[in-house]
Amino acid sequence: MNTFKPKKAEKEVISIRIDSELLSEVDKTAAKSDISRNELIVQCVEFALSKMEK
Repeated sequence: MNTFKPKKAEKEVISIRIDSELLSEVDKTAAKSDISRNELIVQCVEFALSKMEK
């Protein structure tokens, strides 16, 4: 099974709407990984896109 490992990287600023409970989970995960909320969201999107059927 593939695993997701957060890392630090440069990002551009965007705005999204997200469910409050999901945001809380994102914040907790980001804090545990010692990265920003933004970095975690971007890495999750990159991971999901790389695993999508083309």
